[in-house]
Amino acid sequence: MIQHELRRDTGILIVTPQGPLEAKDFETLAREVDPYIKEKGRLNGLMIHAKSFPGWHDFAALVSHFKFIKDHHQRIAKVAAVTDSGFLAILPAIAKHFVKADVRHFDSGDKEKAINWLSSTS
Repeated sequence: MIQHELRRDTGILIVTPQGPLEAKDFETLAREVDPYIKEKGRLNGLMIHAKSFPGWHDFAALVSHFKFIKDHHQRIAKVAAVTDSGFLAILPAIAKHFVKADVRHFDSGDKEKAINWLSSTS
């Protein structure tokens, strides 16, 4: 399950996994962000805020996650992984091979620092 908040004023989507990711989570995210992207052209940033990576509920969730990434990665300028999780901390090194966005890791206590980076134009 994913909680999310779309900050329309800054174009930042904050996602917070609360348990194993499910296929419906990505359908919900797409319904929320697709109209915004259609109107504005892109998201300025995506923050993944998680103490640890909860994994996927099933194979369908994994497929939905990858489809969401494929359908949206070119329309997201920056991604901040805010976590102390070893798995998510290596996300930037892996993601740079697959997504257009600038991806950075921030320690879990640096949420505001990550928001400021996502909001910046550089």
